[in-house]
Amino acid sequence: MPVVVVANPKGGVGKSTLSTHIAGYFASQGHPVMLGDADRQQSSKLWLSLRPDNARAISNWELGHDQIAKPPKGTTHVVLDTPAGLHGKLFKEILKRAHKVLVPLQPSVFDIFATRDFLDELAERAQGSKTQIGIVAMRVDERTRAAEQLQTFVASTGLPVLGTLRDTQNYVQLAARGLTVFDLPPERVARDLAQWEPICRWLDQ
Repeated sequence: MPVVVVANPKGGVGKSTLSTHIAGYFASQGHPVMLGDADRQQSSKLWLSLRPDNARAISNWELGHDQIAKPPKGTTHVVLDTPAGLHGKLFKEILKRAHKVLVPLQPSVFDIFATRDFLDELAERAQGSKTQIGIVAMRVDERTRAAEQLQTFVASTGLPVLGTLRDTQNYVQLAARGLTVFDLPPERVARDLAQWEPICRWLDQ
């Protein structure tokens, strides 16, 4: 059972957007998927409460304080949205269960510097395990100098950039309805689905 963890020690980088969309992708493929929210803000849990009854089912994975329980039987895919400042016992526990870790990263000097040590620690802890780590560039205009700086930084980490997601109101409006780009007719979100293709291929590996 693949467990996909979305993590970054900085808040406001798009962890919940990424987590809900990964869960939405798995659901669109017909997988029984659970979405857990270890963040105190509970954004992903709120998103689940807004999800329409006629949308593909995504179950809520109830998590205890500072502990991660095993998902119930029958679940084939799990996505976990993690809190800002993830560290210590909870970080170790989450990483032990993770098959894949995605790190959302924005093209901001503050986000880049706040994430550097975390990426180094993540890579060190994942050494010798089968855990795969990838970066997703969030809210990026690829024509900007900030995007170039992000590319330079990521190249220095040795970690793969799985994809780049643009800054669009689609994500804001869909979040308010408990939906993802995978819940809409493809022709309405073709540009966004194209950006998701390499990320989805990595998730399916």
